[in-house]
Order: sequence, then C-alpha cells, then structure tokens
Amino acid sequence: MAELNYKHLRYFWMVAKTGSIARASEELHLTPQSISGQLTEFETRLGIDLFFRSGRNLELTDAGRRILGMAEQIFTIGDQIVEELSSNRGRNIIPLRLGIADSVSKSMAYRLIEPALELEDGIRLICHEGLLASLLGNLAVHRLDMIIADRPMPANLNVRGYSHLLGESGLCVFGSPAYVDGLAGDFPGCLDNARFLLPGADAAIRPKLNQWFDAQNLNPHIVGEFDDSALVKAFGSAGAGLFVGPSAIADSICEQYKVVQIGRIDTVIEQVYAITTERKLTNPAIVEISKSAREVIFNNEAKAAL
Repeated sequence: MAELNYKHLRYFWMVAKTGSIARASEELHLTPQSISGQLTEFETRLGIDLFFRSGRNLELTDAGRRILGMAEQIFTIGDQIVEELSSNRGRNIIPLRLGIADSVSKSMAYRLIEPALELEDGIRLICHEGLLASLLGNLAVHRLDMIIADRPMPANLNVRGYSHLLGESGLCVFGSPAYVDGLAGDFPGCLDNARFLLPGADAAIRPKLNQWFDAQNLNPHIVGEFDDSALVKAFGSAGAGLFVGPSAIADSICEQYKVVQIGRIDTVIEQVYAITTERKLTNPAIVEISKSAREVIFNNEAKAAL
C-alpha cells in the first residue's frame, strides 16, 4: 500500500464529523465535487469502503469508525503542535540537558539550577541522574550539556571535557529533633556511638569524613550508606540517624527535611563542579548557573573562610 495521504485523511475526517459531503465542503471551503472525488480516491487506495448511504446522510462503516478514531488522535495532536508553536512564538526555548551525580545534594542541585529557570527566553530542562562515570559517557557523545558533580573530571578518562569549580562548602551535621534530643554531650563528642548515615563510596567527601572521625577519636555507629543524597536525608528526617550536608545550604536542608543542625565540620570541604565540553562557558543557562553559584550560593561560605 502506498503511503497515507494526509490530505485525503483530513477530508474523510471532516465528512465523518459533519455527516455529509456538502457540510464538509463548507467547512473546508472546497466544492462538493472536489471532496467527493478525493474521498473516492482515498477509499480506492485503502481498498475499503469508509461510508454507506443512509437516506441523504453518510454513515461510517466499521472500518470507517476505526479509522475515524485514529484520525481524531492525529488531528488533535496536530492542533496541540500548532498551539505550542503559537504560544512559544518569539521565545527562544533553550534545551538544557543536565547530568547530576548521585552524590550531589539534590537541594544543592536545585539551588544551582533555579536561576537558569528564570532566564527571559526560558529553558527546557532535561535532567539525568546517575554515577559520574556513566554521566561522563553521555557527555562525551553530546547527550548532556553539563554535569553537576562533587569532583572534577578524572584525568585518566579519554573524554574531552573541562571542570569548572562552582564553589565549595564545609559540612554540617543534621538529625531529626527527636533523635538529637537523646544525644549526650556537646558536639562533636556527641557523635561517638551515635547512629550515623554515611554518603556512598562514590561521594568525594566519604574518605575525608572517615579521616575526620579518626582524627576526633569518634566511632559513630554506621547504620547505612547511601549513594542517593536525597535518600540519606529522608532516612535522617525519619530519625534513622545523623547525616551531613553542605553548610552553604544548611537552612534549606533544615526547612525542607524538618531536621536540626547540631554542628559544623569546617575542615571537611565539599566542592561542586560543572563539567562541560566547553573550555569557556557560552551556554546562557550554564553561564547563569555558574554566576549564581559564585555570587549567591557560595558567597557567604567564601566570606566566612576569610
């Protein structure tokens, strides 16, 4: 069978909706003879009858009813396309394909991305989450525009990319109010034997945090390890144990997860990078993310370090 002629399909659709060739010709601003001839050609190409006469009107055959249902879907989608293009006329919608490493705080990721959503032309955000190695593979084949990660791109990978430091922050220790109330002693001594939720092995701060525990002679009771930073906060919020998060967004973590901050670890620094294929950032959305990170999100942390 030859390819479907969508002009014929539209004529069929209009005749089926109006119930007669005469009314369809008025809607389409064509002569009845033209509609009738096109409809006959459509039936001939399909090899089936789409209508039968019932008095002065045309009624759909069983095959006609099936095709009408599909035609309704096709032209509904067509109308949606026209509406979408009309509403976005004059706006330059920028697709932004982001990879977010599992180990990056989701609260931090949102704070970083949020300014790009306010761009005048607007962006269409496409987010992917996963391990850094997997995300770098997608960056290499240009499926991603940028990766937000807690470390620079490994030097031993044969991937063309550049690491842009967005900022760095110390850590805070958080816990649910009910669990924190039961801790004995002051910080950091209260962490000894306390239930603790560690970031997963892929997190850049994991070995630094373990070294800090050793330096403070602390032996927290590790009850879980989480690759997903949002999941560790959910468990911590429920009282499963204490957890760490960036001090740069401590207030946001407390508000979102209904937890309290019990102390700061300023000697363990968490860094956040934008990894792109560009040596110099040019994508307007990525430039806005970088600017906001330096001037807003990490600005107070930088002042505190002076």
